[in-house]
Amino acid sequence: MLLSQGYIDMQNNLTNNIIGIVPMAGLATRLGQLPCSKEIHPIAPEIWMKNGGEPPRVVCEYLLRKMQIAGITKVYIVIRNGKWDIPSYLEDGSAIGLNLAYLMMGLPYGSPYSIDQAYPFMDGSTVALGFPDMILGPGNIFNEIIEHLKTEQVDIVLGLFPTDRPDKVDMVEVNENKRITNIIIKPGQTDLKFSWGIAVWSPIFSSYMHNYLQLHQNDVKSKPELFVGDIIQSAINDGMRVEGIRVSDKPFLDIGTKNDLRQVI
Repeated sequence: MLLSQGYIDMQNNLTNNIIGIVPMAGLATRLGQLPCSKEIHPIAPEIWMKNGGEPPRVVCEYLLRKMQIAGITKVYIVIRNGKWDIPSYLEDGSAIGLNLAYLMMGLPYGSPYSIDQAYPFMDGSTVALGFPDMILGPGNIFNEIIEHLKTEQVDIVLGLFPTDRPDKVDMVEVNENKRITNIIIKPGQTDLKFSWGIAVWSPIFSSYMHNYLQLHQNDVKSKPELFVGDIIQSAINDGMRVEGIRVSDKPFLDIGTKNDLRQVI
């Protein structure tokens, strides 16, 4: 009983101290020439207004407002040299009720390395991760996965979305108890139905990711891009408890291609 109560107290403390991490260091090579960084590309306000609320003006505001609604007030944004229009536009975040800080991308081998730039500043915090080029649908989706992390003895909670484009996303195998047993990166063919689009995790996984990247730093230079899903799968293989919560009835929209970008502008 004391152990259970202690775990609950620890979880309550962790979920009351949440930081957001948003990697914005990508080059957007599939989109060709753009007048600005893709994360601050203007979008049609109707997309947000259909779901209620004040319409964001640019793509990444969609995610940032979702974080703010969930009570996440401190967000680290990771950029690369040359993407100075992002902090110029978002500034300190006060316009959307956030405290924003900017970090520079380190090793160019994928999103995990960008996320790990925030590791020295995490200070035992729970992390909420989102991607700034996704339109995620209605609802307070971060609240749902934060609450699950708070009440269940899990290390990572993924927000799940149905998808009709499995070759573009991380597909997840989830059992009837919400336990995720397998993550497949961009499969050509699969019977799986759900992908993940957002995540929250405990400091245990932050340390796991940091150590994983340190250990495999030399290996990744000769391999394709490393994905967050790769490291989550490694954590699952090592016994970490990962669960998924369905947070939307519709797929998210990723503006990473020209056709998808046209849909939101």
